[in-house]
Amino acid sequence: MGGARAPVLAGAAAVLQRESDPSRALEPVDLMARALSLAARDAGAGDWLDRADAILVPRGFWNYPDPGRLVAERIGARRARSILTDVGILQTTLFAHAAELIASGRAEVVLVTGGEAKFRSRCAERSGHVATLSAQPGAEPDEVLRPAADIMHPLELERGIAMPVLQYAMLESALRGLQGLGVEEQRRDVAEMWAAWSQVAAENPHAWRREAVAAEEIADAGDANRMIAFPYTKLHTSQWNVDQAAGLVFCSRKAAAEAGLEESRLVHLRAVAESNQMLPLVARERPGDSPASRIAGRRALALAGLELEEIRHFELYSCFPSAVRIQAREFGLSLAPPRTLTGGMAFAGGPLNNFVLQAAVRMVETLRADPGSHGFLTAVSGVLTKVGVSLWSTRPGEYRYEDVSEAVARETRTREVVASGQGEGRVVACTVEYDRTGPSRGVALCDLPEGRRTIVETRDDALMEALTREEFCGRPVRVHDDGRFEAI
Repeated sequence: MGGARAPVLAGAAAVLQRESDPSRALEPVDLMARALSLAARDAGAGDWLDRADAILVPRGFWNYPDPGRLVAERIGARRARSILTDVGILQTTLFAHAAELIASGRAEVVLVTGGEAKFRSRCAERSGHVATLSAQPGAEPDEVLRPAADIMHPLELERGIAMPVLQYAMLESALRGLQGLGVEEQRRDVAEMWAAWSQVAAENPHAWRREAVAAEEIADAGDANRMIAFPYTKLHTSQWNVDQAAGLVFCSRKAAAEAGLEESRLVHLRAVAESNQMLPLVARERPGDSPASRIAGRRALALAGLELEEIRHFELYSCFPSAVRIQAREFGLSLAPPRTLTGGMAFAGGPLNNFVLQAAVRMVETLRADPGSHGFLTAVSGVLTKVGVSLWSTRPGEYRYEDVSEAVARETRTREVVASGQGEGRVVACTVEYDRTGPSRGVALCDLPEGRRTIVETRDDALMEALTREEFCGRPVRVHDDGRFEAI
């Protein structure tokens, strides 16, 4: 997919709103419209909003049935086809879909946008009001992209571990075992990594929180930074109470040339590789591994004809530290320097299903400032369930796409999941969940005889304390058929 039909990113812009008066704050579709207007201005071709053939929007916290249509009406994109992607669709899929529309000749200009106004909603709640949204009775998008299966296993829902922070904290414990780190050593390593990311956010003009945070402040729980799921405090977690939006304008090389756009402003989407295999955490034999990351990363580089050593700019998806650490391990990347341009979702802001679009804006800005360089941007859906890798460059090149789901399925070992067991088991991953008064329960993935796996919990104070001090991964425990476990 090269030549005149090669897809390029011509314009990009991010919007950040800090209006505490909800009556004055813009709602999400207005933030998206503003971001796209700024992106068109960035491209130097404002009339392209009128010429847009399609507009893609990832679903967010809001309840608009057809957000793309609302945005299109606000920016004058009268003929644009509205495409909505559900939660569970990788954000790299929006890039790939836009590129395919252009490369196939079905579109010349495609808009991609997403946004949230959760801060606006929180401000309204505090004042006893409701942040209203534009109504769309009976509206439906022209197209909806939906995931092929559920991301969560029924037992994960039944045992109350559906919250991402619990599952990613368990991934952290599984990774600790693979790396041979002590509990306290890992806790400090994670905090130091996150502190370095906060320094990047402090230099990012689009970041929600622009102040560096010390590792000790991140690691140690306190009144303003409570423990949520060991070893994660609030400062480890994605900050989604933000008002942010991003707008991206894609077009063909032919359209860019005809519009007289400066070649130095164009950023080329060179490759997208995605794994859409849907395997819940509980069923993965080795939770600390991510074959999806490894395979998608290698394939994206091969598609673009690049080596990892040629990449200067990285943005690894950063909902929680374990996501970054596992991806980096699979890609063969060190964690220094920080593999982020934004500062990550805990500091730059993580507007639910839109962060990768925000990151793409920062990638564009960085690549333009470093002519001839390449960028590596990842997306994650679920709990490192689905992984997408996109490669970007200021150097022209053929665009290529590949779905690597089958290769990932072949290399991913699984376990049979059962609701209960009795007797001796072995801990595979674990964490302690906290409420505002302290530890509330310990939870673990536990291997049973004959290759089976289950989810167990404890509310024993001494055992919960031990889970935060001692290494339990790989350790035998006593499992009861009511879903409890105890130390042996």
